[in-house]
Amino acid sequence: MRIDILSVVPELLDSPLSHSIVGRAVKKGIVDIQVHHLRKYGIGPRKNVDDYSYGGDAGMVMMVEPVYRMLEELKAERTYDGVIYLSPDGEMLTQAIANELSLKQNLVLLCGHYKGIDHRIREHLVTREISVGDYVVSGGEIPAALLTDAIVRLLPGALTDETSALSDSFQDNLLSPPVYTRPAEFNGWKVPEVLLSGNPKLIQAWQDEQALIRTKALRPGLLLEGEKG
Repeated sequence: MRIDILSVVPELLDSPLSHSIVGRAVKKGIVDIQVHHLRKYGIGPRKNVDDYSYGGDAGMVMMVEPVYRMLEELKAERTYDGVIYLSPDGEMLTQAIANELSLKQNLVLLCGHYKGIDHRIREHLVTREISVGDYVVSGGEIPAALLTDAIVRLLPGALTDETSALSDSFQDNLLSPPVYTRPAEFNGWKVPEVLLSGNPKLIQAWQDEQALIRTKALRPGLLLEGEKG
């Protein structure tokens, strides 16, 4: 899989894409992540990528030309399954979307910055918009890193135990059950006996029950979504 990320502040992506699961997946050749600086196609001697907003609103707006020219360069080399803009008013990122995108071959992630991007980019160049929550951050770099992480960890070979992703929260519209590790007792706090039983059927039944209990208590809306599906 290949993921190209377009940004005006590519340095923000250095750390999250170079360590842990994503970093290891890159080193193993499971995913090719390329971060591109939009100033490569900036306008004029100062390589400007933003300008004042028509209408006099406060804040600078990312220009359409640098984004268009960079996308044209990328598309000349390969076919992309989608150009995704990280936007606060896009569809909310879910595990189902991460699952879907992990099956693609080539993706472009566009990081907005400043006040936003020229709307013509959204109308003519972007194929999908995704939000990571109902709030605003300074740019799309952190959301792009988050989306990339959610996708990459699902790729075959990215996790040491590939079955681990199947028990993550939000798979099957359920939160994950509680997890424990050694010691079996600490400060008088004990691990549930069933997890020490060595009986896979009992353990699975307990985990399923706990997942349902936690989801009902913490995120009941997930169960309604599952029923609709």
